[in-house]
Amino acid sequence: MEFAVLLATPLGGSMLLALWGHRRRAAEINVALSLVTFLAATALTARVIGEGNLLTGRDQFFIDPFNVFLVALTAFVGLTTAIFSRPYMRVEIEHGRLNAHRLRLYHSMYQLFMAMMLVALTSNNLGLLWVAMEAATLSTVLLVTLYRTPASLEAGWKYFILCGVGIAQALFGTILLYFAAEKVLGAEGVRALLWTDLAAVKGELEPTVLSLAFVFLLVGYGTKVGLAPLHNWLPDAHAEGPTPVSAVLSGLLLNVAIYAVVRCKVLVEGSLQSSLPSNMLMGFGLLSVVLAAFFLWRQRDIKRLFAYSSIEHMGIVTFAFGMGGAVANFAALLHMTVHSLTKSAIFFAVGHAAQKAGSQRMEDIRGLLAMNPTIGWGLMLGSLAILGVPPFGVFASEFLILTTAMKQQPWATPILLVALGVAFAAIFGRVQSMVYGEATGRRLPHQPALLPVFAHLALVLLLGLYIPPYLAEWYRAAARMIGGG
Repeated sequence: MEFAVLLATPLGGSMLLALWGHRRRAAEINVALSLVTFLAATALTARVIGEGNLLTGRDQFFIDPFNVFLVALTAFVGLTTAIFSRPYMRVEIEHGRLNAHRLRLYHSMYQLFMAMMLVALTSNNLGLLWVAMEAATLSTVLLVTLYRTPASLEAGWKYFILCGVGIAQALFGTILLYFAAEKVLGAEGVRALLWTDLAAVKGELEPTVLSLAFVFLLVGYGTKVGLAPLHNWLPDAHAEGPTPVSAVLSGLLLNVAIYAVVRCKVLVEGSLQSSLPSNMLMGFGLLSVVLAAFFLWRQRDIKRLFAYSSIEHMGIVTFAFGMGGAVANFAALLHMTVHSLTKSAIFFAVGHAAQKAGSQRMEDIRGLLAMNPTIGWGLMLGSLAILGVPPFGVFASEFLILTTAMKQQPWATPILLVALGVAFAAIFGRVQSMVYGEATGRRLPHQPALLPVFAHLALVLLLGLYIPPYLAEWYRAAARMIGGG
């Protein structure tokens, strides 16, 4: 029941808002639908924790400790982003950047995007996973191009082409995986694409075919993750789309893409009995961290700045999953959680700051603490959190990853430390001038719409100080299932 509500609510909501999304109460409907989805995700999580793994839909959907925690995180960030987008989109309409019909498109595609993310996370069928990722791409292309400016259309086109090419590589990798599996499982039905069946016979699959399949799968889904050198779509999509879209792209889509990569890594490593998948993940992850850190210095647009920060942090997660082992996997899962919460909170604050300044250029945003203390504190605390300043949760996850690297991959530790130091200096220097610089406008009233910012940051602070036992066991169960190392 919970699972049916989880998927049916955003799917049905998308169709409902396609018809009614331009009406006055559409934003409230969007929030209500997101709330129902979150409650269903909470109930599903409680069921999986209490009863164990769940197979449903004639084995087409599978929920275990790994994906159920991402389902809960996705539903929560989806809810808070819907709450944030209500006043944000109202201001965009008042300023003439959007009209009622584009608002209908936004609300409808937002719910469709949420539905496809949840389908991708819970799908047991690797073919259905691919379809859901492609549908998520198409829905977010329409969201990125919502303003219909030349720059947003260019960003949407780049996003569509690069991710379309990437997802085509993932399709070829999926076909190769099926080719290897049907020799063991038979070609009857779609059993050769079910992850649970593949995991049971992974030691019998043809290693050579799976090696080639993993290359295509990593390139394909790695494009969605934003791993270098496949990252070019991500900064433009963040900069030109509405800020709520930036929040869900960084907070949700990147997590779902890396989830797909890790699922494939588990299968391929079980077949190869070698470190090839791990080495590839570490290589792409480390390249992404280094490249993003130095690109941060060149940014003048605040949303592009934090888009490159997302590339950096997904590189850290990818590197950790590449190292494998209980501690590294635990740290990667924790980092996925705190990054999603922190980065979406930052984009909430950035969205209001850009609206108040009338520009996304950092040189035009000054004196936020004087103009609006709520926005200023939100941006400052969010930036400190994402930079790994203790006691926020990002510090805890990065500390675990670095100490594990010192033990397992000591050659990579200096590279990570230098890249993190460069990123810290780049972001801190720019945010400091925006928050503490001389105010260029009048003092603005406090913005109650920033409640989602401080709710997210409070959770990140809590995870840095204390991880509840049930949540820690949740992460451990998922880390054991991923294995590696």
